[in-house]
Amino acid sequence: MRKRDGSDEAYVIDLCNKVLGETAQAQHKFDWLQGDMGTTGRRVKLPVDAFWQGHQLVVEYRELQHDRPVPHFDKQDRLTVSGVHRGEQRALYDARRDAEIPAHGLRLLVVRPADLDADSRGRLRRNAEADIAALRRILARGSDEDRVTDAFRAWLLTEGWTPVSPADRWTDIEAVRQSERLVGEVKGRTSEKGIDADIAYGQLLRRMTDDRPTTRYALVLPTSSVKAAERVPPYIRRLLRIDLYEVSDDNHVRQLPSS
Repeated sequence: MRKRDGSDEAYVIDLCNKVLGETAQAQHKFDWLQGDMGTTGRRVKLPVDAFWQGHQLVVEYRELQHDRPVPHFDKQDRLTVSGVHRGEQRALYDARRDAEIPAHGLRLLVVRPADLDADSRGRLRRNAEADIAALRRILARGSDEDRVTDAFRAWLLTEGWTPVSPADRWTDIEAVRQSERLVGEVKGRTSEKGIDADIAYGQLLRRMTDDRPTTRYALVLPTSSVKAAERVPPYIRRLLRIDLYEVSDDNHVRQLPSS
């Protein structure tokens, strides 16, 4: 077993593999991402935590020492090849990754302990269900899900709804209109339309904490996923107060009939 296999970093990468449906190249090195020149006159390649070639995605899991001084990790009494102690070099190299990875056409996402279920020391509690839900949201940044969310939010405003901060941090979108309340789950384009639709229904079921008839639940989908979502019969959706909304490729929104 490699030293990193039991780490929080390895745990996060494994969950990302499950969400993305692709196995990462852990500690991958690119020829163009290099550290400072050492005493040998050579530059070492800087690893990234995980690279998914099929998604053209890099994920960096940055623990607390990446954002604040931690003497145990910083080794302030020792200078690195960069002429600074390890904590300053870490910040320097993180900034280099932040600049170089997008510049080479890859998507970079940074995950921190605070994004997941972690204690005050930044150690993950390994609540896989909650962490996967959080990672789905994080990995969707800059994706088609953002497009669908933005289009639906704009449509809500034209229909007299006011988007508000969700009561549940896992909810994608929430809005109010007089006495009405709408709780929404949003999905973008995906290669696993049926599976993602089933997951979305399950996520909505867990949000159903309000039995008032004025609260509605919305499943917001791109056109490509509508047929998969319509496999749940209309009368079931009516009983559950779930409405389907379609967002077309040109960002037009329409509520689908429930009968």
